[in-house]
Amino acid sequence: MGCAKTDLERKPKLLVVGNGMVGHNFIEQLCDLGINDHFQVDVFGSEQLAAYDRVQLSKYFDTGSADSLMLANAEAYAKQGVTLHLGKEVTRLDTDNKCLHTQDGDFWFYDKLVLATGSYPFVPPIEGKDRSQCMVYRTIDDLKQIQQAAEKSTSGVVIGGGLLGLEAANALLTLGLDTHVVEFAPQLMPVQLNDKAGDLLCEKIEALGVSVHTSKATTGIIAGETSLHRMNFSDDTYLETDLIVFSAGIRPQDRLAKENGIEVGERGGIVIDDNCLTSADDVYAIGECALWQHKIFGLVAPGYQMARAAVSHIASKAIKEEPSSALVTFDGADMSTKLKLLGVDVASIGESRGFDNAQFVELTDNQAGTYKKLWLDESGRYLKGAVLVGDASDYSVLLNQYLSGDALDIPAIDLLQQEEGASLDMKDDAIICSCHQVTKADIVASVEAGSHSLAEVKACTKAASGCGGCSALVQTVITQAMEAQGLETEKGICCHFEYDRQELFHLCQLEGIGDFNTLIQTHGHGDSGVLGLGCEICKPAAASIFATLHNEYVLNIQHANLQDTNDAYLGNLQKDGSYSVVPRIAGGEITPDKLIALGVIAKRHDLYTKITGGQRIDLFGAQLSELPMIWQELIEQGFETGHAYGKSLRTVKSCVGSTWCRYGVQDSVGLAIDLENRYKGLRAPHKIKFAVSGCTRECAEAQSKDIGVIASDKGWNLFVGGNGGMRPRHGDLFATDLSTSELVTYIDRILMFYAKTAARLQRTSVWLETLEGGLDYLKSVVIDDCLGVTNELEAQMEKVVATYQCEWRTSLESPEFLSRFSEFVNPEKMPDVDVEQYRYSRGQKFPAAAIGNIEVINLPVDAIVENTDELVK
Repeated sequence: MGCAKTDLERKPKLLVVGNGMVGHNFIEQLCDLGINDHFQVDVFGSEQLAAYDRVQLSKYFDTGSADSLMLANAEAYAKQGVTLHLGKEVTRLDTDNKCLHTQDGDFWFYDKLVLATGSYPFVPPIEGKDRSQCMVYRTIDDLKQIQQAAEKSTSGVVIGGGLLGLEAANALLTLGLDTHVVEFAPQLMPVQLNDKAGDLLCEKIEALGVSVHTSKATTGIIAGETSLHRMNFSDDTYLETDLIVFSAGIRPQDRLAKENGIEVGERGGIVIDDNCLTSADDVYAIGECALWQHKIFGLVAPGYQMARAAVSHIASKAIKEEPSSALVTFDGADMSTKLKLLGVDVASIGESRGFDNAQFVELTDNQAGTYKKLWLDESGRYLKGAVLVGDASDYSVLLNQYLSGDALDIPAIDLLQQEEGASLDMKDDAIICSCHQVTKADIVASVEAGSHSLAEVKACTKAASGCGGCSALVQTVITQAMEAQGLETEKGICCHFEYDRQELFHLCQLEGIGDFNTLIQTHGHGDSGVLGLGCEICKPAAASIFATLHNEYVLNIQHANLQDTNDAYLGNLQKDGSYSVVPRIAGGEITPDKLIALGVIAKRHDLYTKITGGQRIDLFGAQLSELPMIWQELIEQGFETGHAYGKSLRTVKSCVGSTWCRYGVQDSVGLAIDLENRYKGLRAPHKIKFAVSGCTRECAEAQSKDIGVIASDKGWNLFVGGNGGMRPRHGDLFATDLSTSELVTYIDRILMFYAKTAARLQRTSVWLETLEGGLDYLKSVVIDDCLGVTNELEAQMEKVVATYQCEWRTSLESPEFLSRFSEFVNPEKMPDVDVEQYRYSRGQKFPAAAIGNIEVINLPVDAIVENTDELVK
C-alpha cells in the first residue's frame, strides 16, 4: 500500500498506470534523463507480464514463448529505482485526494500521475459474438487462447482487414488453419491504402492461402452445420468456421478518467494538451488512451512522442534549473508506416489515399507484383503522400522528402528509382527513426562519440529499436558517417549481423554451422524482440549459404521457415495468385514422348504454356492445391524440378551445334546438357543462367549469360559475368581454346568462388564489377590459384554435384510438406486419393482434341506415351 501523505521526508511520488510499449518508453526516457532520481516511481501493469513488443506480436507463434518479445522486467526497473507491480489492476482514481485504488484493496497517493492505459479491441455488436472460440487479438494471453482453440479447429476467420487484422490472419495461418479475412470495406487496409493498392495486397495475401472477403457486414453468428460457427452476412451469404478473431479496430481505455470526471472526447479518449496534461491537475495521458485535438493515434511512434512531451514537462517542474527552451511539446505525429504483412511489404506516407486537386505519379508492375503511387500538391513540387505495396525499398527516401516539406529538386518519378538508403543528401534534422524521433544528426553524433555498430547506435540513440523498419537506413548513415571520419566500416547484412554475406559464408563453412538458430546465437547480436528472431534479409541469405555448403533439402524443418514465398512452395508465384510449373529441360533437348506428356498434363490441368527464352516449356496458372498432383504426373514422366523458384541455376541455353548445323564446330547441345545436369543443384546468391553456342555465329547468345561458352575449332571460349536483366552486360572473355575438362574445372571454381564471396542477391555481373581487381584478379584466383583455394573450390562443387536431389520428388514423399497445399486442414477429413485413379479420372474429363497432327484421346498420360505410334496420324 502507498505511503501516507503525511510523510514529509519522502520524495514526490510519480505513478504510471499501464506497462505497455508506451508506458515502458516513458520509463526509459525518464531514466535516460535521470528524472527518476527526483521521484519515487511506481508502475502498475494489469498483465502478469512486463512490457512486451505488441508490434511483433505474431512472432509469439514462432517459438511459443514470449521471451523474444519482452522489453522489460522488474529487476531492470528496480536497478533504476522504479518499482513494477504486475497483475495489479487499477480500479478507481480519486483526483481530489490524488489517490488511486487497485483491485486488491490497496490505495496509492501520487504527486504526478501518468495514464498509459492504452486501448482495448472493439468487438462489433453482433448477435452471437460471445459464443465459445470467439476472441480478440491483443495480448499474450489472447494468443495463448487462440493457440489452444486452434488445436481443436480446422478453420479460422479474422473480422477486420486492417493492420492488426492481417497480423492476426498471419497467426492463424501459422497455426495451420484454413484462414479467412472478412472486411466491411470494399478493400483491405482502407485507412492506409487506395483501391489499387488494396486490390494488389488482396491478391498477394490470397496467393499465400488466405481467403479474403471484402464488402461483408456480419449480421450474426450462429451454430454451424459443418463447423462450430456460421457467420451470416447482410448480402444473404454465409461463412462457416471453427474460430473467430475480432480485429475491427480499437477504442481508448479511458474508463478511469471518465469515472472521475476527467474530460474525455465525445467518442472516447482522454483529452490532453500539448504537454499531455489532462483536465485534472498533475495527471498526464499518453498513447492510445489520449485524445489530442480530437485525434487518437493508433501507432506506437506517436505514443513515444507523447511520452517524450510528458517527461519533458515533468522534468521542467521537478528540475528548476532546466531552461524553459528545453521543453518538448506534442504537436501531432506523422502516421506513416512501413511493415510486412504475411510477407508482403506495405507502406503508407502522409495523404496515402490522395486528396482533391492532387497531382500523382503511379507505377504498376504486374509481373513483379508491385504498386507505387506518389501524391503531390497542385503545383507538383511537394510530396504530400505515398503508398507502396510489394516493394517498400523507397520508403525511407520518400518519408524524409515528405517530412522535410522541401520542394522536389528532381522529377517525382526519380524518387521511385533510388535504392533504399542511397540518397543521404538529407538535412541533419531529417528524421531517420520515426518511432523514437532520431535524426540524422543524432546518429552522426553517436558515431562521432564512438558508436560504430548498429547495436551500439541503437543502444545510444534507440534508432531501429521500435518497429525496426529504419534499420537499413540507420546502417547507411552509420557507414557514411564513419567513412567521413576515415574509419574502416563494417557492412553487416542486416540489423542482426555485423557480418556481410561473404563473412557469414566463411563462418558457416569454418565452423560447420548448418542451421539458423546456431548462426544467430553464435554470431548474431541484439536483445530480445525485434532483433531476436532474424528477418526477411538474413534468413533467406542464411538459407542460401546452408544450401550451397551442405546441399540439404531446403524444406527440412531447420530450413523451411527461412525460405521466401517461392522457395517455401517450390513454385513461382504469379501476379494473379496462381503458380508456374517449370520442369527442367536440360539444354533445351526434349524427346517426342516427353513433349506429348507435357501437352497432355498442361491440357488436363488447364495450364497456359509458353516456350521460354531459356528453351524450356513453362506451365502457368496452377492453383496452389494443384501443384503436388501436377508435379507427381511430371515426375512419373521423367521430368524433374527446374528450380525456377530458387536462387540457383535456371537454364543452359544452346544452339543445335555440330549435330545439325552446317556451321557448328562443337557439340553445343551435348555440352549444354552436361553442364545443366552438373550444376542444377547449386544454390547461389542469385539466379544463374548459362548458354553454349556451337560456333562464333553465337546463336545461343552466350555472351549475355552469367556463364557463356562459345565453340571454336580449337576448343571452348569461356565468358563470365554477362547479364540480360535490368542491367544488360556482355560477359568478359575469361579463357580461350579450352578442352572440355578444363572448361568444367574453371566453371566449378568460378561458381563456387562467386557463391563464397558475392553479396546478398548479387548477380555475377555486379559481382565481377565490384570484385577488387576485377577480371584479372578472378583469373589469378581461378587459373593461377593465387589464394591456394582451387582444390577447396573443386571439392565443394563435387559435394554439390554428388548430393543433388529433385526437391519436388523429395517433397512428394513428405506428408508434412504436402499438407501446405491441401484444401483440407484436417488430414482425417482428406479424401483418399490414389494418384493413378486421380490421373485416369481427370483424363476422362477432356474431350478428344486435335493438336497439330496429334490427336489427344481420353487416355491417361502413360497410355498416350506408350502408344505414340498409334496416335500420330
